Amino acid sequence: MVLPAHLRTLARVDGEVRLPVEGQVTQRLVLDALENRYPMLRGTIRDQVTGRRRAFVRFFACERDLSHEEPDAPLPHAVATGTEPYLIVGAMAGG
Repeated sequence: MVLPAHLRTLARVDGEVRLPVEGQVTQRLVLDALENRYPMLRGTIRDQVTGRRRAFVRFFACERDLSHEEPDAPLPHAVATGTEPYLIVGAMAGG
């Protein structure tokens, strides 16, 4: 998993983050594992009450935007096996 720089700083990690996920690998399970390992990230990527993705956060994998996929939809096989990263990207706004 690749996090944006500000979340890497908050979690005090360098580079990619590897997380063990049991069973079918979904966005929900990956984000649950991330927040369990790095509790300081809770509420930064998803709303803590609704579980919905924050407005200025996007998810990508295998050159696809997964931001609007269902949280329990399986992630691509390449992500599940660790050959491709799951990317969390901070969207930019402004003019």
